[in-house]
Amino acid sequence: MVRGKVQMRRIENPVHRQVTFCKRRAGLMKKAKELSVLCDAEIGIIIFSTHGKLYELATKGTMEGLIERYRKASGEVQTEGGEVNQPQESEQEISMLKKEIYLLHKCLRYMFGDGGAENMNLEELHALERHLEIWTYQIRATKMQIMFQEIQSLKNKEGILTAANEYLQKKIEEQNGNLDVAPTIEHQNGHFDAGPEIADMPYPLTIPDERFPF
Repeated sequence: MVRGKVQMRRIENPVHRQVTFCKRRAGLMKKAKELSVLCDAEIGIIIFSTHGKLYELATKGTMEGLIERYRKASGEVQTEGGEVNQPQESEQEISMLKKEIYLLHKCLRYMFGDGGAENMNLEELHALERHLEIWTYQIRATKMQIMFQEIQSLKNKEGILTAANEYLQKKIEEQNGNLDVAPTIEHQNGHFDAGPEIADMPYPLTIPDERFPF
């Protein structure tokens, strides 16, 4: 069965998008290693996922060494102090940051329903969607972490209360055992059985009165 041509556009389903990303990333890394071995080429790959996770590959040496070699090969002018002079790249970076800040402000105005906000085009809506996905992921991760900490705290409190309950239960059992072995006056056949100390005393128990000598 002939496989259909894949349309080159953003995959809307997040699960399918993540699976495709993992497969294509692994394939790209494999092809880069094969090209490096077959053609004795030095290849470096840097990939950032949707959630900002970094994946990199340097077929020979380290990525830092490869980037340094790229800087030297790209014709950068270095000053005597060893600092790289990049006026053009700095201006481009500043321009990109300004555009991103402007886009973020525009997205915020759009989300809060600002009537004076300009209409957003398709590219800006895609960027807003990506930012919302990242923010949602971070919020959910933080919420799960807080919930896990609360559950752990409740488990710790449960353990403390259980130990305290067991301790009090043992104390109650010990007190009940002491009461059971203490001397008592039992009622048998309608009479009270006096204990050994009471049996030695004269009966009936009377208090001598000087007025009545007999």
